[in-house]
Amino acid sequence: MQEILRLKDIVKCYRLGGQEQVVLDNVNLTICRGDFIAILGPSGAGKSTLMNIIGCLDVPTGGRYILGGRDVAAMTEAQLARVRNREIGFVFQSFQLLPRLNALENVELPLIYAGLPRRRRRELALAVLERVGLQDKVYNYPNQLSGGQQQRVAIARSLVTDPALILADEPTGALDQKTGQQIMALFQELNADGRTVVVITHDAQVAGYARKILRIVDGRLFPGEVDLAGQREHIDVLG
Repeated sequence: MQEILRLKDIVKCYRLGGQEQVVLDNVNLTICRGDFIAILGPSGAGKSTLMNIIGCLDVPTGGRYILGGRDVAAMTEAQLARVRNREIGFVFQSFQLLPRLNALENVELPLIYAGLPRRRRRELALAVLERVGLQDKVYNYPNQLSGGQQQRVAIARSLVTDPALILADEPTGALDQKTGQQIMALFQELNADGRTVVVITHDAQVAGYARKILRIVDGRLFPGEVDLAGQREHIDVLG
């Protein structure tokens, strides 16, 4: 399978009160095209820090991050911004929609930053809104949408640049159980279409939708196991 990214001996430390705190401790991970991976762990385990590093929102203290064959440490700020805009699609717990823009305009935003012409932006945004089942809500504003619909808009926005990776941080955290199940089923559908998805979560039920699972405990990754549709799969951790 084609490798999308590789983390090798990633360490992340912070200084708090004059003491060094290790948040990520020699993390090794390879993600390949077509993976659907859940990274499962409790609050404070290092999930958000790991997500920020994978998403090029933060930099590690040590180790190497290879994304698409390139060393992330050697990238300029402009190159990192391009990666965040075009190569990684983000889905957040709080949706992160702009309230003064309708669904279509929210989904178009990454394409505006990418410099696409208006007609092409609209074509692509309409197509992904239809893919997530919101073709009848394209002109609705966020306050006119349910939580689940807002998250679908956010997912459409993450898809619109055709990124190599969808990175979702607690994507069901603001939703009721039934709506959360629908959102996770949508991620399964997208993965079946060939999308690569990584979900960061504290919820074992959410992690159970993934085809592969890792547990993060005290900043270290461990192989996990999940039973889905009769198939038991493991993810290999470099080591």
